[in-house]
Amino acid sequence: MRNLLFLIPFIFMGCSDTDQKSVTIYVSEDQVFSQPLLKDFEKETGVRVDAIYDTEESKSTGVMNRLIAQKSNPQADVYWANEPIRAEVLRQKGILSPYQSPNAKGIPSIFQEKNHYWTGFSARIRVLVVNKSIKDEPTSILDYTNPKFKGESVIANPLFGTTTAHISALFSVWGKEKTEKFLKQLKENKTAISTGNGESADFVADNSYAFSLVDSDDAISRLRQGREIKIVYPDQKDGEVGVFVVPNAVMMIRNAPHPKMAKKLIDYLLSKKSEEKLAFADCAQIPLHHGVAMPKELKPIDQIKVMKVDYARVAKEMMEIQEYLKRFL
Repeated sequence: MRNLLFLIPFIFMGCSDTDQKSVTIYVSEDQVFSQPLLKDFEKETGVRVDAIYDTEESKSTGVMNRLIAQKSNPQADVYWANEPIRAEVLRQKGILSPYQSPNAKGIPSIFQEKNHYWTGFSARIRVLVVNKSIKDEPTSILDYTNPKFKGESVIANPLFGTTTAHISALFSVWGKEKTEKFLKQLKENKTAISTGNGESADFVADNSYAFSLVDSDDAISRLRQGREIKIVYPDQKDGEVGVFVVPNAVMMIRNAPHPKMAKKLIDYLLSKKSEEKLAFADCAQIPLHHGVAMPKELKPIDQIKVMKVDYARVAKEMMEIQEYLKRFL
């Protein structure tokens, strides 16, 4: 009996040691960009990362739905979302646990949930790609309604991805009446609908259309390919709405199995070093910390007029406008 009692502390010590050397993360950011960063974390900390990635088919909803299904028995410690809208859905469903990382210091408050349920980092922004042959180039998303560009513009399907988020943001900032009027005039101006941002960028690069609103990573990839496009940051003048920013978001899962390692991983992802790596990766994401090195094609976030949005409200609008967008199409 004495020998058995002697072994019990070591058994528990062994379990604790194993517990603290692993962390499970669900990831919506593209695996080709997120996996190298997670591998670096493993090498630098000795903590094993078990990562579950969204597939292209699930379009960022697969792991989110998995987290919802596992609410009463969480398997993940951390969620890395490729935008904060779904982070808000999870927060509202009581699936997240607040955590204020020391590395969140310096990230603008607009990109952080006020009670620290999620924190943004390394952003895409919504820009105009314009064919180089266009002399009088568009400078605002309102140019979708400009008669001089009738039949000359294209936009990704508003029922999916960042286009949906962008339109939802307009509903939250402009209000229902102005946004619906904009979309009605956009349609009347014979704007084409593409399957996605990448296809839109290719259409513009091929001179099939004059311009399109796309994610900055799609624009920069075509620029680096030497395609015939230029990038315009829309709505930068006084009184204009500004650029819609789509940051990554990282958050800790409520009742996470490995909370200590969850915080360690979150701190790592929110570091300036991680933002620099994502800036120089092919995804060319814009750091949210000031002073982080970045490629020449990128403009620092503090030199861009950004759209002032409440991402919680954007998430709410996204849920409410689905039927309207279906009718619009």
